[in-house]
Amino acid sequence: MKTGSFTAAARALGLPKSSVSRRVSALEDALRVRLLQRGTRKLVLTEAGRLYFEQARTALGQLADANAAVIDMSQEVAGPIRFTAGGDNTGFIANLIAEFLAQYPKVQIEAVLTPRRVDLVGEGFHLALRAGPLVDSSLIVRRLGRRDLALFASRSYLRRAGRPRSVRELSGHRFVLCGEPPQRHALQLTGPAGVELLKIDGPLVTHEFGFAADAIAAGVGIGLIPDAYVGFMAKRGLASAGRALVRLLPDHSIPGTDLSLVSPPTAYEPARVGLLRDFLAERIRPLLAHGATIKISG
Repeated sequence: MKTGSFTAAARALGLPKSSVSRRVSALEDALRVRLLQRGTRKLVLTEAGRLYFEQARTALGQLADANAAVIDMSQEVAGPIRFTAGGDNTGFIANLIAEFLAQYPKVQIEAVLTPRRVDLVGEGFHLALRAGPLVDSSLIVRRLGRRDLALFASRSYLRRAGRPRSVRELSGHRFVLCGEPPQRHALQLTGPAGVELLKIDGPLVTHEFGFAADAIAAGVGIGLIPDAYVGFMAKRGLASAGRALVRLLPDHSIPGTDLSLVSPPTAYEPARVGLLRDFLAERIRPLLAHGATIKISG
């Protein structure tokens, strides 16, 4: 019993307190078992009451899912979707969502972009885009691929500072730094010669790839950002010619983390949620596939 008292339950149901009490007593008589332990201040579920409550809640949830499924079949794609993703690549996600909403204008997406790992079930989210290892094995997972990081700079910066042609030539360049110390000062690139290490420094530190990309495009320095993100933005002409990002050392990168779409387990999922999952997978997977990203050069 969620409310903890007959008075609160009656208020929530819009019924007299006496009616709620009589109905519970009648149910206990029919089942021949006590469901509630009556106290002076609060009602407490007995073990039998807790079992009955959980089973009844599951059954009512399945009935609600069945009702929603039938309604969903007879209506156009519409309704709310609660979606969450990490706080990086906000421009990338915003453009994907804009494209989806252009196809389904009656869908309303609540997008929560946060570095916090949200509780999908507890906080009522339909879908999440997550990077890195997945801890909760109960979630439904669609793996998209691996998000690698690559080196980029702006043309204006390269005209000013010169274009490095090797890892060694990166020494002395200014960087837009991402991450926590001391990792953000250690560049560990994987290329034809294996892993190469380099100490780096720069005037700007950020924890958000979208901001880093804007800062790199503005000429602050060289930076590591997901090549898939830059490829997506370039495909849609979202970087002006004078500030377009230039890929440096295209044979070198930092192996990134796996990217996945995850959703909570449920007996019924609204059609609109499945459509958004399929749409995001269709757009993101080709960008993560080996060799599919755009190699931007100056």
